[in-house]
Amino acid sequence: MEINRSALSQLQTWLNSKTRKPLILQGARQVGKTWLLKKFGALCFENIAYFNFDEQPELKQFFEQTKDIQRLLSNLTLINGKPIEPQKTLVFFDEIQECNDALNSLKYFCENAPEYAVVCAGSLLGVTLARGASFPVGKVEFMTIYPFTFSEFLQSADPRLADYLASIRTIEPIPDLFFNQLIDHYKMYFLSGGMPEAILALLDHKDVELTQRVLKNILDAYSLDFSKHADKATIPKIALLWNSIPSQLSRENKKFIYQTVKQGARTREYEDALSWLLQAGLIHKIFCCKKPGLPLSAYDDLSAFKIYMSDVGLLRRFSALDPVAIREGNRLFTEFKGALTENYVLQSLLTQFEVTPRYWTSGNQAEVDFIIQVGNEIVPVEVKADENVAGKSLNVYDKQFSPKRRLRYSLKNLKQDGNLLNIPLFMVDNTKQFLA
Repeated sequence: MEINRSALSQLQTWLNSKTRKPLILQGARQVGKTWLLKKFGALCFENIAYFNFDEQPELKQFFEQTKDIQRLLSNLTLINGKPIEPQKTLVFFDEIQECNDALNSLKYFCENAPEYAVVCAGSLLGVTLARGASFPVGKVEFMTIYPFTFSEFLQSADPRLADYLASIRTIEPIPDLFFNQLIDHYKMYFLSGGMPEAILALLDHKDVELTQRVLKNILDAYSLDFSKHADKATIPKIALLWNSIPSQLSRENKKFIYQTVKQGARTREYEDALSWLLQAGLIHKIFCCKKPGLPLSAYDDLSAFKIYMSDVGLLRRFSALDPVAIREGNRLFTEFKGALTENYVLQSLLTQFEVTPRYWTSGNQAEVDFIIQVGNEIVPVEVKADENVAGKSLNVYDKQFSPKRRLRYSLKNLKQDGNLLNIPLFMVDNTKQFLA
C-alpha cells in the first residue's frame, strides 16, 4: 500500500525557495522522518546521498577533520559511491544529533555551498541541543513532522472518501451515507493512530494484533531511549513521569499533578524529566490560560498545564484499551473520560495553527478544553467524544468574553448555530479552512 504525506508539498516549497538553507526535520522517533525525506529525494532528485550517523559512527571523523565543504563533499562522494552534484543529488544526514561537527557543518553548507540541497533528520535533536551543543543559529531551517493526521490516514484507507472530505467548502450537513462511513474510518484511526508502521499493519495487512505489537514495540523503544540518552540521575524520574500519563489523563480534571507521578513528588525534582520528554517530542504540554488575550503566551499560568502524548494510537495502547472496544458502539471514546478524543484533536490543531493551543478554566465553574489563536482572534474549543453535547463551559465562556466564534467537536453533523460551529470529529483537519 502506498502512503503519502502532505508534508511533501512543504518540502517542495523549501526546495524551490530562493533563500533556501539546509533543512532539519524534527519529530519523535519512528514518526516517519527518514521515509519522508527518502520519498522526497526519489520524487525530486536523480540521486540521494544518504548518511546515517547512528549506523555509521565512523562518518564523524570526516567532519572532525575539516570545515572545508569541497573537501568534505569529496570524502562523502567516495563513501556514497556516486557523484554528489548540485540540483541532481539530495544530501541527507540522518540521526544528525549523533555528530555535533556535522551539525556545525550546516553553517558552511549554507554560506559556501548553497547550491546543494541538504536535509537532516534527528529524533532526539532537541535533547542534544538542551545539553548545550553548539549550533549554527540562523544558518538552517526547521520543519516538524507529526504523526499521520486522520486526513492522511483516510487518503490511504479510502481515497474516494478523502477526496470528498477535502472538497467540502460550505457548512451544511454531510449526507448520512458518507457520514456513517467516515465515522467508521475515524474509529479505525484510533486503533493505529498516526504512526506509519502501525497504519501499514492495520490497513495493508488488516491485522489488529500486529498493529498492537507494532505500537508496543514503539513504546518499548521510547523507554530504551530514556536509558540510552538521558542522564543517569534523570532516567528513573523520566520513567515515572512517562508511566503516569494515562493516570493523569484518566481524571475528570486533567491538570498535571506531580503527586500522581510519585507520592511526595515536588515540581523542581521532575522539571528536568518533563523537559526531556518534551525535547524528545514524546509529549505535548498545554498551559492554562488565565485570560484569553493576545498573544496567548502572555497569559500562561506556568504552574497549571496538561500533558498529552504525541500520538493517540500510542496513548490507547499505553493505556491498555483493548481494540475490541471499537465494535462496541462509542465505548472506546466515552471511556477514559474523553482523553483519547482530546489527544486526537490536539494533534490536529498543532499541525494547523502556529500558536500552541491553551486551555481555560473559571475556578470550579467551567473548563474549556482548548483555546486557539487564529490570526488576532481567540477561539474557544470544546471537545465531545460522542453525540452528547450537553455542557455549560462554552456558555460560561461566551457570557464572560463574547467571542466572535466558538467551536465544538463531536459526533454530530456539521452545523452552524449562531456563533457556535459544530464540526464532526472526522473533520478536525478542516478547522483552519472553516475559520479562514
